[in-house]
Amino acid sequence: MQVTNEFLQNLRQDYKSASLNESDVDQDPIVQFQKWFQDAVDAQVYEPNVMTLATADKAGRPDARIVLLKGVDANGFRFFTNYLSAKGKELKRNPFAALVFFWPDLERQVRIEGTVEKLDKETSEEYFNTRPLDSQIGAVASPQSQVIPNRVFLEEKFEELKAKSAGKGIAKPAHWGGYIVKPTRIEFWQGRSSRLHDRINFEKVKGTWTKTRLAP
Repeated sequence: MQVTNEFLQNLRQDYKSASLNESDVDQDPIVQFQKWFQDAVDAQVYEPNVMTLATADKAGRPDARIVLLKGVDANGFRFFTNYLSAKGKELKRNPFAALVFFWPDLERQVRIEGTVEKLDKETSEEYFNTRPLDSQIGAVASPQSQVIPNRVFLEEKFEELKAKSAGKGIAKPAHWGGYIVKPTRIEFWQGRSSRLHDRINFEKVKGTWTKTRLAP
């Protein structure tokens, strides 16, 4: 079938698997997120920790990409990357971000907004040392977001570093580490029939979470 505008306009799914009532949602949105994340794990959702990370440059122009959640607790949501990448540079200039999780098998979405801070060196090293050796080497070999001449350049750098590592772990480079998104807003979205979706929104006001329902 040819993908035309008419095809796209008629491409839709009616969501009927569940509902979301205010009384069913924990008063702490982090606890509620952990419950939903566990549901996604139990449902064997493919890579449930995949999330869209949206940032903006100093001019306010948005940018977005997929990263992996590597920790969540009362303080916020953690991920790791190259500090010299495009997202790293944007977060340095404008330390605010938005995250989106979408679990289509459960017809659920979570949207998060907040401030962003670097994790301390010790925390980043602790995580880096748990990564497979090839992933460690890849973090060093790749000048993320920079122009490279070709694929061979990257592969040769990788093999060079791998030979030097002699099968052992390597040190975390200074330009690589973690961030934590400290949420100020978290929205839970449950798909419903006829596009009358459930949206329960949390806003942090003076250190306290307030819960409201939003129109779909």
